[in-house]
Formats: sequence, structure tokens, C-alpha cells
Amino acid sequence: MSCSLLEFCRLQELKTVRDYLFQSQKTEPEAGKNQTENELSWDTSDWESSWDSGENKEEAATSATAVEEETTEQRAPWLHDCVVSLSPCSDLLVVAREQKAVFLSAKWRTDDSGREEMTLAVSWTGALSTDEGECVGSVICIPLASQKRSSTGRPDWTCVVVGFTSGYVRFYTENGVLLLAQLLHEDPVLRLKCRTYEIPRHPGVTEQHEELSILYPAALVTIDGFSLFQSLRACRNQVARAAAAGSDAIQPPPLAYKKWGLQDMDTIVDHSSVGVMTLCVFDQMKNASILGGFNASVKGSPPAMSQYVTVGGGPYTGFYYAVEGSSQPLLSHVALAVASKLTSALFSAASGWLGWNKNKSEEETAQKQKPKVEPSTPLGIRFGLPDSRRHGESICLSPCNTLAGVTDDFGRVTLLDLARGIAIRMWKGYRDAQLGWLQVPEERGDREFSPSAALPRRHALFLVIYAPRRGILEVWAMQQGPRVGAFTVGKHCRLLYAGYRLMGVNSVTSQGWQLHTQQVCLLDPITGALRTVNIPFHLALSDKKSERAKDMHLLKRLTTILRSPELEPDILENEAKSVLLDIKHPAIKKQALESLLSNKNAPVSCLTNITCALYDTLKQQDPEEVDTALLQLCSSQLKLLQLYTDIQNLHSAADIEACSQNDSLEGIEDELARVGPTLQRYAQLTSRPSVSFAQDSPDSLLPAQTFLSQMECTEEGDLKIIRGSETEWNQLGNFMFWGCLWGKSPLHKVCDTLQQAGISPQQLLSLLLSVWLQREKEVLQKPEETVRNLHTLLIALSNMKGAVEESWDSQSISPWWQQVRCTCIQSHNAAAALLAAFVAHRAAKASITSRADSKLQSEWEAVSLELEQWVVCVRQLEDVLVLQILLLVPPPQGAAGGAAAQCSIKTLLEGGTGGIADSVSKWVFRQNLVPERLKEILQKKEDKDTDVRGEQKAGEEGKEQEKSKEDTDMTAELLVAVCQCFPHSLSPDLLFAHCCWEYVVQWNKDPEEGRHLLCAVEHLKLVSSPHIQLGISAMMWSTFIVKRFSAAAFLMEKVGKAPKDRLCRRDVGMGDKAVTSFLGCCVQLLQILMEVTGVLNKNQSHLSFIDYYADSAVEEVCPPELSLEEVWGGADGPASLAELALEQRGVHYPLVQHHCLLASLLHAAMTFTLKVKPLSLFDSKGKNAFFRDLTTIQLMPSGDMDPGLISIRQEFLLRVLTGWVQAIDDPASSASGTRPPPLPSSGPKADWWPSLCLELGSLLQVNPDILRRHLVCELYNQGLDPRAEEVMLEVEDKDVLGSQLLVLTGQRLSYSLLHSQSQTQAAMELLARLPPTLCTWLKAMDPSELRCPLVPLPQTSRLVGRLIEILPENHAQYSLGLHLLEAVEALTTED
Repeated sequence: MSCSLLEFCRLQELKTVRDYLFQSQKTEPEAGKNQTENELSWDTSDWESSWDSGENKEEAATSATAVEEETTEQRAPWLHDCVVSLSPCSDLLVVAREQKAVFLSAKWRTDDSGREEMTLAVSWTGALSTDEGECVGSVICIPLASQKRSSTGRPDWTCVVVGFTSGYVRFYTENGVLLLAQLLHEDPVLRLKCRTYEIPRHPGVTEQHEELSILYPAALVTIDGFSLFQSLRACRNQVARAAAAGSDAIQPPPLAYKKWGLQDMDTIVDHSSVGVMTLCVFDQMKNASILGGFNASVKGSPPAMSQYVTVGGGPYTGFYYAVEGSSQPLLSHVALAVASKLTSALFSAASGWLGWNKNKSEEETAQKQKPKVEPSTPLGIRFGLPDSRRHGESICLSPCNTLAGVTDDFGRVTLLDLARGIAIRMWKGYRDAQLGWLQVPEERGDREFSPSAALPRRHALFLVIYAPRRGILEVWAMQQGPRVGAFTVGKHCRLLYAGYRLMGVNSVTSQGWQLHTQQVCLLDPITGALRTVNIPFHLALSDKKSERAKDMHLLKRLTTILRSPELEPDILENEAKSVLLDIKHPAIKKQALESLLSNKNAPVSCLTNITCALYDTLKQQDPEEVDTALLQLCSSQLKLLQLYTDIQNLHSAADIEACSQNDSLEGIEDELARVGPTLQRYAQLTSRPSVSFAQDSPDSLLPAQTFLSQMECTEEGDLKIIRGSETEWNQLGNFMFWGCLWGKSPLHKVCDTLQQAGISPQQLLSLLLSVWLQREKEVLQKPEETVRNLHTLLIALSNMKGAVEESWDSQSISPWWQQVRCTCIQSHNAAAALLAAFVAHRAAKASITSRADSKLQSEWEAVSLELEQWVVCVRQLEDVLVLQILLLVPPPQGAAGGAAAQCSIKTLLEGGTGGIADSVSKWVFRQNLVPERLKEILQKKEDKDTDVRGEQKAGEEGKEQEKSKEDTDMTAELLVAVCQCFPHSLSPDLLFAHCCWEYVVQWNKDPEEGRHLLCAVEHLKLVSSPHIQLGISAMMWSTFIVKRFSAAAFLMEKVGKAPKDRLCRRDVGMGDKAVTSFLGCCVQLLQILMEVTGVLNKNQSHLSFIDYYADSAVEEVCPPELSLEEVWGGADGPASLAELALEQRGVHYPLVQHHCLLASLLHAAMTFTLKVKPLSLFDSKGKNAFFRDLTTIQLMPSGDMDPGLISIRQEFLLRVLTGWVQAIDDPASSASGTRPPPLPSSGPKADWWPSLCLELGSLLQVNPDILRRHLVCELYNQGLDPRAEEVMLEVEDKDVLGSQLLVLTGQRLSYSLLHSQSQTQAAMELLARLPPTLCTWLKAMDPSELRCPLVPLPQTSRLVGRLIEILPENHAQYSLGLHLLEAVEALTTED
């Protein structure tokens, strides 16, 4: 509640700014001087003499003294030699020196602690001056308001206005782009100041116009704000347009300005434009008589005048008044920055120009033709404050335009009353002071007790003085108020006070705006921190007699007392009580009491005593003077504190009531025994160790402060509990009921105390149930005892007044018991909810029976709707408990993991008819249960069902637990138990369908996990109902598969080969290996679709009756009927997966086959890394049919294909076969010639690739015999003779095959005789004995074509034998074959 300095921003890269601005004057550091890189000041002795800037002039003697006094560490820093300006929106800071400037813009960044903070970082650096020898004299940043209707007060952009020693004023964007330049006077610019629109606070205040004022040594120029705003916007738009398109220059509206020659003052260094004012009639007469003498005439209405105040010397302060209308505004033509097309004629006509894209001759012409400078209108001084020895240094106008602070060279700060033209206050000892103003509005709640609350908010005015010589920042209340704040801030800071806000605002556009502007900022160049001064309004009232200020001081003192943790309770009580009773103002007293009651250090007794003392004091006062709200607060808090103490005492009491045996609890032991094993298993799975904090423990005592914050008194005097967060609610319930449930507290006494306090039984019931459910682990440790205590509490609460309505008819639902049921239905703590349901069921039954007896009704009528609801609820909770146990089973090591799913009756019902299967499918995924294993478990369940079909479900669950002990597999046993609870919802087809969907959803989240999609397809194969299988397949294809499938096809078509990993990731969203697996799954999915479509079409086609009667094994397949368990019939949620599957339309078989063909081609190309453009293997009809909806009938390819297309297809299939042969090559088996090992069922070595190629060949109109012959040759080429012999049996055209194999045999012999490294003498002799034709033929062979040339001779011999068998005797090469046979036999005998 006092003044504070708040850091709101930090400057980045200050060293960069300094280095850039002082490049020319940087000197080598002296030897032995150790300066760190980040230090922001250096030895400046060589350029201290040049510090005579217009802003900080000092007399020579003063400067000399200051330099002598400085120590090495505290040399005047670099920033004092710079011109600094901060935008009032704090989003742009300009630091300029001589010709150069640096712009720093706002950026948000996250600090180490993760907190967002604003920083100012360098956004532009460069030289601003264009004329030789000119330097920056003054800078201001003017934010321009947005013209958009949706604007809320943030500036559209910020204009940087710079005044130069040459007289030029130039306007820049925040990116350093020059917009326009004006030469309005040929003297150095001393000071730029701006005035923007302010909403008048009172009806009598004159509305001030916006303007920019420019001070020269003997002249003052004021530019109309509206005119400037329009010109700047036009120039900025033109610059943007030219940058984008280089369009022609458009002349913006001219600037309207007035130019006054300030007379009768020796030197002027600063000024303030106060605005338009009107004198009162007395002042008008006084001025007329002084100026005009005795016979002066006075006008009827006083004229409006603009007031200007200047400071300098002779006189020290001057007051000028310019009568409105005495001078016509001058019009200055604006020259645009996009000046490449401007001619010299335009230069001569305009009063300002820019120099972009000009050559030297143009520049020289421009220098000669300086713009015409308009003469100034003389303005005589009206009066001043003469003081021949005192020279003013700066003037700072207050926001309300009535006061101004002036600094001078004597170290004084003078406060001027501008309306009267007199000095009203002076401060001494502030040499080189910097001034700023703060206007603070009254807080909203400050005037609620004031009779004048309807009046507008008051504003307090404070003067901020920074004294750099003393390194202190002071805040003074106006006009004659005390110093309300002082801060030690260091000696090198800069106080930045703008005195204006956004330009371009008016009374219409500012409606509803929130203008976020800082009034005063302090820049510390050492740390780079920007801080603002925060002053509470009440400090303007704080003189010694202000009761409110005294009360605020007492409140502050109370806060300090409460914060000290080591204070003794007695001292704390006495101190706090005396402070609280001393406070007079009711609102502050109430605030103090609330802060005391919310303090965690104060004990309950202390709170009670202080509140009691305050209550007694208020009671003794006159009832009319006492604040009713405060009195009510005291009495309600006393009541709450008493209740807290009573409950605490009851829980710590030694006497414990014996829990009475109740008839209505008969049979509860049997129920507990029946579900006992299930509860034990549940307890084992939920009792895993977990980390928690001591203060969050439910056993920790509830602090009185928390208790008070959760309770409130109603107007009727009853207590109402405020429902806060779940944690707070559970804490309160623990405090009230856990002692009773655990058997440590007297149950009936606690209930009586709570009833007397006036808390509604419904809220107490809610608290009791929340505690019971939350502390499930403890409840399961002693279920019998806690259940009895819960029953006693439930009966006690239901007997309270207002619990069960007197008018309740047992035929209808009771809201009281419905509340218990709702809580159990929504709870995720299945075991505790089941126990609560057992207890409530019996309590409700006892209540209904007693009412029936009292009303002489028969028991048959009484036991109706309410009890039926309880029976259903208990059955549902038993099922949920079994399901929850399954879901809690931890996943195996290395599985997908994730948190165990929590289920309740509510979530299962809201999940719709498929909600249960959905939960189990998620569990199957988490357990990584393979489809075959799941099928085995479900098969076991069906077998058990047939064995125990006649038994009751109630006994079944308990017996199942016993039988399962023989089975070591806990998971299988639990899954079987759940399936028996939900025989319809978890039928095998539904479970497989949901598992399939869950796996494909998980694959879609991470497509790299190809095994998930493979599992999905495997689950889909296990679905026995063709209707569901068809629907799921179609949904999978359209939802997840087709998009990625088409992307893979188009990518391969584009690159013309199997794409590399990077391209696959970019276009398909997975790596190349994952794409291969994905395409394999696509083939399987489409095959399933084809099979199931074939089954359904065969059985449903109108033309298939002949087949139907011919084959008695085929029966018509009807769609399955989806049913639910009886107790779960109320499921109301989204349609189940099976329902959606059954709604799917049938697919078009030829279109599916067409896609399957493409998928097989893509899969082959990716598996064997082949070059192919897959879509080019089809004609235009075939291409158009791809990636269409499978349910639509498309125009498919028919008839004979183009031979060119068929040859491309054939070549591709031949390459696939070659790839497969190379993949299956096993050097060990081929070398030994033994029987080849069996091939795997998947991957490039899979045994089904040849048959797939033959099948594809028939679909693609490729001759299958060509493929078989090629396969035989490739296998022999690879040295896989046994496999080749198997395939050779199926070849039809043996002649062509014989010719091909003859060449292959020749290559083998040629290698062993001519090209082998180890040529033996026997081989050479054999070669000499061979017939010349055979020798020549063998020499012509090229064994390099063989991939496996070194084949055992017996294999080659066997091959030649086969050759002779298949070649007819009349074949042209038959004789060559015989020669080969002889040669091979000779070689074999040699070996």
C-alpha cells in the first residue's frame, strides 16, 4: 500500500548500442585496467570535454568540480551524452548520438524460470543525418492510433521524429525508413514536444487539439496533429506501395503549421505548449487596463488563446499568448520518400525533400535549392519571472495542463501555477534534476461509503524528481503535499517522461479503448532495467489527520505481524486485537478481519478470541452507527469457529460409541464373503506404491482457515458449504467423517453437532460419500467394520430433517437415495462404490419397510421401483468391478504402456453399446496381446460356458475365482471372467472388431509402427461375421488407408522407382521400411474385402439359386443381431462400431480387385527396390478408377490391352521374379546342393511371391509361361538347381526353355574350363579333346552373366541330362546338347 518501483522491461544488447554509437571515440584500454565485456561504462577522459549537449548544460566551474569528485568506478556513463526517447507504449526506444541512432523494439521472451518477460532488443541501427555536419538535437517517438474499428487501443505503428542542428525535422518509421523531411526554420532544433488528445474529466475543461511543437533558439513551430497524422499515414502507405510495386508518387495532404517568432527573451532552451485557454472576465479586464490604459475597450466575449511557456534566461521563465485567428496557418508541401521520379521543379516548390536514389549532380542541385522558409509571425512576451542570475534548464508540463515543473542551474526545482503565472513551490538541492508527472485515478472501491459516490473518479497528481547527483528518485504530492516515496536508484539513470499518449485519437474513436501507456519510466543503463513508479491513490490523502491513511497504516502493520512466523500466539493475539480495534473505517476493518481469518499462522483459539472481542465491541456501539455487513461477518465467523472447535474436540475425544447391531444389515456378511476374493484382487492391483507429499495426505489436519473458506452463513442463519476444488471438498469430508468411518469418533454426536449447525443433510451426504470413495484403500483394509459405520452414518443422516421427504411415496424414486445412486454410478472407485451400494440398498429397504408398516401397506406394494433401481445398480457395479480389475492388470515389460483406464457405470453407459468392448480393446492393445492368444482365451471361455451352462451367475463368479487357481495365467482368467459378465457386449466378433479398430487407430497415430496395422488386419481376419468384417474393412480403408495409399502410389509414379526414406517421410508420413509393411497390409485388407464380398454376393445374388441348391453346405448368411445385457440396456451414447459396420454399403468387387492389383505392384516394387511407374502400367480407364469410393461402380478396363503396355507389365513382373530369386539365395545350400530350407511366410524371401506374380500375370494379360521360363532360368542362374527343377515341371513350351538352358549350361562349362582360377592339366587336356565346334561355342560364351558360376559338377551334369530330356531329337541344337553331355561326363570322371 505504499510507493513501489516495478520493473516491467529489460534492455538487451546495451553493449552493442554503446559500441555502435561511440565507435569513433573508442580508445585502447590502459594497461592493468581489468574491465569485463559486459561492463557498460568506460574511461571517457578523452571525450568528456565534448559533453556540452543542449539537454545537460552546466557551467564550466560546476563541470570541473564534478569531474574531480568522480571516482574511477563512477565516471559519468555514456548514456548522458545521448538523446534518448521512449514511446509512451514502451514498445520502442530510440538512442541517438551525433549522426547515428539505434532503435530498440519490444520482444517477449521466456526467462529461465519459464516466465514471460518483455525485453527491448535492437531492431535497427544507422546514420540519420543526410547533410554534412548536422547532428541529432532532439528525438521523440509518437505512437499512431489504428483506424480499424476492431482496435482496442494498441498503436498501429510508431513514428520517430528527429530534429537536427541544421533545422531539419525528419520523420521515420520504426524500421528506420525515412517518410518525410521538413525545413521549417534555419536554426538548430532545440526541443521537440507533442500533445495528444485527452478525454476531458470535467464538463468545463476545454478540449485540447493534438499538435507537435518544435523549438528553435528564437522561434516556435506548431504543427496541427490531425494534419500531421494524415500526412504520415499517406507517406507510410506510399512507401509501402513503392516498395511493393514501384508505383508513381502521389502527393499527400500538406502540413498545416504556425510559426511564431518569440521576442523579448535573451535565451530560450525549453518550452511547453499549454494549449488553448480562455480568460475569465476579471482577468480580461485586468489585462486590458494594464495593456491599454484607462480608456481601453473590452470585448464582450474573451478571446481563445494558445499559451506557451518558455524557460531560459532574461527572463528566467516567459509566458506567451497567441490569440486564435491572429495568424493564418501556413501550408507546407510534403515531399515523399519514394523520390526516384521527382524533378528539380518539385524540389523548388516543396519545402522539404528526401534523398533516395539520387546521383551526385542531383544532390548538388538540391543543396543549392534549399526549400523556401516561411517568415515567422512575431509574438511578444506577455510577462515572465525575471531573475537575472538564474537560467532555466528544462520545463515539464503536468498531465492536467495547470502546473509545470522547472529546473535551473542553481539546483532548484520550481513549481509553476500556469493559470496565475506564479511560482507556488520550490525545492532546493536538486542539481541536474530530471522531472516527470504521475496522475493516479482513485480506486473503484474508495468511494463506496462516500455520499458523493455518483461523482466522477478523483485523480491525484504527483511530481517525480530524479536527482542524479544523489542517486535518488522522489515522489511528491501536489500541490503542497509531502514526499510520499523515495528510492535509491543509482547515479547514472535517465528519467523518461513522454507527457503524451497516442496520436490520431478523438472523442469518438477512443470510446471503450484501454490505453496501455506508461507515464514515467526510469532507465538504468547499468542493468538495462526499465522501471515504472507505482503510487496508490490514498497517498494523496496522507496528511497527519487523515483517518483513512492511519487505517491503511494499521492494516499494513497487521499484515506484517501476521507474516512473522516465529511470533508467540499470545503476543500475536494481543497485537492483532489492538490493531483491529484501533481501525476506524468499516471497509478496512472488514479487510483486516478477513486477512486475519485467512492467515495460516494464527491458532484457532486466537482467531476465536479476536473475533469475539471485535463482536462485543460492535455490540456495545450504537446500532445505527455499526456497519451491518461487518457485524454479520463477525457473528457468522464466530459460529463457524465454534463448529470447527466442536468437531475437532469430538474427534479427539476418548469415548467411542459401540456400533449397534442393526437388523437391516442382516446378510451383509454373505454379500461380503461372496465378493471378498474379487475385492482382495482389486486391493492388490490398486495398492501399488506411489509418491505423494505429506501436506497432501488425507490424514493431515484441516486448518481452520481452509474450513472457514469453505463455509458460509445464509441469511436464515444456516450454514452452506461452498463447493470448491475436489481436493478441498475431500479435505473437508475427511475432517468431518473419516474418524467416524474408521471407528475413532462418536458417530451420533458428530451427526447431531452438524445437524444443529444447520448444514443441509444433502451436502453432508455428498461429503460422506466423497470421503468413502476417496479413501477406498483404507476401507478395503477393514471392510466389515467400515461398512457397519457407513451404515450407521447413512441411517443417521437420512433421519435428519429435510433428508427424506415426508410426502415421499414408495412407488416413486426418492431424491435422497437417488443422490447416493448417482454418486456410485459416477465413481471410478469400483470397490468402494459397490460396498456403498450394498449398504444403501439395505438402508433404503429398511426405510421403505418401516414406512410401509406405518402406513399399513402390504409389503408387495412397498418393494417396488426404488428397490428395483438398487438391484440394477448393484449388478452393474459388480460387473464394473470385474472389468476394472482387468483394466488394472499392469502391461508386460516393453509394451505400449500408458495409464490404466478408469471406468464407471456412467462412462460405460455414455460410451454407448460398444463402450465396454472399446475399453477391453484398449486394454488388449496395452497388454500387447497377439490375436492368436486372444482367440485361444475366448475359445477357452466358450468351452467353459458349455460346461457350466446351467449355473446361476451369482455363484458362477465366486466359483470361477476358485477354478482359476489351477490356471497359472491370471490375464486369461480375468478376461474370461469379464466376458462372462458381458456375454453380448464382448462376443468374440465384437471384441475382434474393436481390437482391429484400436490397433489401426494407434497405427494412425504412429505410422512407423507397422506391426500395429498388421495386428489390426490379423484381428480383422478373426471376425467370423462377414457383414461386420465387410463394414470394418470398408471403414478402415476409407478412414485411414486410402489417403496414404494414394500418396505412396503418386510418389512412386513421380520418382519412377521405389522412393528413398526421406521422400517417403515427406509424402506418406513414414519411412521406406514402414511404407513396404503398410503396402503389404493394404494387399491383405483388400483381399479380405474381396473374399467377404464374394461370400455375401454368392449368397445374396438373385441368380445364384442353382448354386444354392447344388451345394447344401452353403447357407444364407444373415446379418448378426446386436444385443445387450439386461442390466446394461440403458446405454445411451454414440453408435457402436458394429452398428456402424452393419450400416456400410457393399463394395464393387471389380474395383476392389483393381486396387488390390495396384497394391500388390506397389508392394513388390518397394520390397525389391525396383524402378517402375505403377500408374503407367494401366490405361486411362484404369487410372481414373483408382482411389474412388469402393462402393461406387466405375468404368473398368476391358478387352485386350495395348501390346506396348503388356510388354512393360511383363518386364516389371520378370524383374520381381529376379529380385525374389536373388533374395532367397542361400550360398551354403546352393553350394552343397542339398535340399533347400523352407522359406519364411513374409518379407522378400516369402514363398508366395512366384505364385503372386503368376496370378498378377493372368490379371495383367501377361503370358504366365514366359514368367515360369524366366523363373527357371533365374533359379539356375543363381545356382538354385533343386528349386528350378520343381518349377520346370509346370513350363509348357519346353523347346524355348531348352534353348535358354543350353546357353546357361555352356556358360557354366566355359567358366569351369576357361575362366576358372584353378585350371587343372586334366581340364586343359579335355578341352583339346572336345570337338572344334563345341570348343568355339564354349569360347564364345560369357560366364560373367552368371550370378553363381561356381556350381558343383553333379548339378550341371543333372541339368544337361534334363536338357537332353526336354529337347526333341529334331531340334537344331540337339547335337550340341549331346556334345555337352559327353564333356560333362568326361569332367566328372576326371574329378
